[in-house]
Amino acid sequence: MSEEESSTSSVILPDLNIRLICPICKNPQPKIIEEYVNGDLVCGECGLVLSDHIIDTRSEWRTFQNDDNEKYASRVGAPVDPFLPEAALETMISSKGKSDLTKTHFKATVDKNTLTLKHALHEIEAMCTLMDLSKEVIDTTKQLYKRTVEEKLIRGKNKTTFYAACIYVACRISKVARSFKEICASTQVSKKLLAHAVKNLVATFELNMGLMTSEDLITRFCNRLGLTPDIERICSKISQRIEDLGLLTGRTQNTIAAATIHFITTTLNIPISIDKIALVSGMAVHSIKSVSRMIYSEKKKLSDLLGD
Repeated sequence: MSEEESSTSSVILPDLNIRLICPICKNPQPKIIEEYVNGDLVCGECGLVLSDHIIDTRSEWRTFQNDDNEKYASRVGAPVDPFLPEAALETMISSKGKSDLTKTHFKATVDKNTLTLKHALHEIEAMCTLMDLSKEVIDTTKQLYKRTVEEKLIRGKNKTTFYAACIYVACRISKVARSFKEICASTQVSKKLLAHAVKNLVATFELNMGLMTSEDLITRFCNRLGLTPDIERICSKISQRIEDLGLLTGRTQNTIAAATIHFITTTLNIPISIDKIALVSGMAVHSIKSVSRMIYSEKKKLSDLLGD
C-alpha cells in the first residue's frame, strides 16, 4: 500500500448515518423543527426541546435603501463607488421609527460637495447611457470629471459643458468614434463651448488623445446602415487611400466617412439612400454629395480597391 493510500485510509470521516431522534417519540424519521427565533430544536410531534442555543446559519438579508424597501434587500452593505471620497466607510441609520435621528446623522456626516459630485456622476452616466457608450467610457468620463472638480476647472462655469467635454475626451482615449457634432447634439452644448472646454482639459491634464480617423466612423456608420462586413472593408480601404493621397484635405472626418459610404453604395448599386446616410452621420445632404463628387473624380486612383 502506498503512502498516499495509507494516509487516505487513516483519515476519520464523519458518520453520515447519525440522526437526531426524539427520546420520547423514538420515530426513526423524526420531524425536527428549527425555531431560529428562540434558538431551539423542537420535536414536531410531541414538542420536546431537543437542543437549545442553535446557530442561525441562514443568510442575513436587509435593505440599505433610505425607504427600507425589502425588494432591494442585500447581504452586504451599499455598493462602493470608487469615484466618491470615503465611499466604503459610510454608516447609515435605518429610518424606521428614527426619522429625526436619521436626518440628524445625515446632516452631520454627509458632505455637501460629495452629494453634488454624486449627482453630477449620476447625470454623466445617464448621458453616456443614452449615447450607448460602454462602461469603460463611462468610468473614464467619471474619473475625468472628478479630476476636473478637484482642479477647480468647473468653478463658475456650465457643468453640462464639462460633462460633454469629459465624454468626448473619454471617447477619444478609449478609441470610441464620437464626433463633436454627435456630442453637441446629445448634450445640447454648443460646438464653441465644447471645443473650449476640451482644450482646457487637454492642457490641464496633458492628455494625448491621438487623432480620430474617418475609418473609425465608417465602422459605426456601416453597422447602423446594415451594410455587410465586405462593404465596410472596402469603405475603410477607400478612406485610407483618400487620406494617403490627400484628396480631401481640410474636410471633416464625418464628411469623408459619409461621402465614402455614399460613393461605394452608388458605385456598387447598393440601395442605400443618401438621406439615410445623412441621418446616420449627422451631415447635410449637399455636403455629402459635394465630397462624393470629388471622390468620383478620382475614381481611377481607387479602381483597384473597388474590384476586391
